[in-house]
Amino acid sequence: MQQELQVTIVQTELHWEAPEQNRERFSNLLSGIEATNLIVLPEMFTTGFTMNAKAVAEPPKGATLQWMQQQAKKHQAAITGSIVVSENEHFYNRLYFVKPDGTFFKYDKKHTFTLAKEHQTYTAGTDRLVVEYLGWKICPLICYDLRFPVWSRNTVDYDVLLYVANWPEKRVQAWDALLRARAIENMAYCVGVNRVGMDGNDHPYVGHSAFYDVLGNKCSKGFEGTFVETIALQKDSITTLRDQLQFLRDRDSFQLT
Repeated sequence: MQQELQVTIVQTELHWEAPEQNRERFSNLLSGIEATNLIVLPEMFTTGFTMNAKAVAEPPKGATLQWMQQQAKKHQAAITGSIVVSENEHFYNRLYFVKPDGTFFKYDKKHTFTLAKEHQTYTAGTDRLVVEYLGWKICPLICYDLRFPVWSRNTVDYDVLLYVANWPEKRVQAWDALLRARAIENMAYCVGVNRVGMDGNDHPYVGHSAFYDVLGNKCSKGFEGTFVETIALQKDSITTLRDQLQFLRDRDSFQLT
C-alpha cells in the first residue's frame, strides 16, 4: 500500500469539437510533469461539452483511449477524464481510468444534464465505479453527478472522490460549495477538475479546479486560468481523522439501485 498518492490536475481551455487538437494540447501540458501517480483531465476533454455526439464520437477503444494508454505508460501514472463514445447505437459521456500498464476501467455518466438536454443525446450509466490503485480506493464521477450526494455516498470506504467537469461560470459558486460538501460528508479527499475559456455555445468557464481534504479544507493553490498542479494526498490523514471522529460509522444504511 502506498501511503502517499501524487495527483495532478490539468485545467485548460478546450478546442471545440476537435479531438486531435485537444490531444495535442494535453500532450504538451503533460510534458512538463516530473513525477505523479494520477493525472486528472476535464469532462469531454477532447471536444468540450457538446451535444453534437454523432460528429465527434469515438468507438470504445478509439484514438483517445489509445492516447491515454500511451500517456499513462509514458508518465508511469494513471490518467482519467471523460470523452464522447459510441457503442451499440448509443452515445455515452464515458470516463476512462487508465493504469500505466494499459488496463482500463470505464464509468458512464449517471446524471445526464437535462438543462442542456444531455439526456436526449447520451444514454445514462447505471453503475458506479470504484478503482483500486496503489492501495487507494478512488471513485471517479462526472460533472452533474456532483449535485446528487446519494450517488457519491461513501458506502465502501473509498479514499478519493474525483469529479471531472465542464461547469459554467454562472454556477461556479455551487461547484465550490458542493466539492467541499462532498469531501466533508464522505470523509474523503475530493478532487474537482474543470475547464476554462469559452465553448462553442458561448458559455464561459472559469475553472476553480481544486483539492479538498476530509474536513473540507482546500489544499491546492490553483483557481482560474490554465494550470497544472500536483498535490500529495496522505493516507494517514484519512485514517487518523476517520478513527478520531468516526462520522462514517454513524452513516445511514441504504443500498444504491
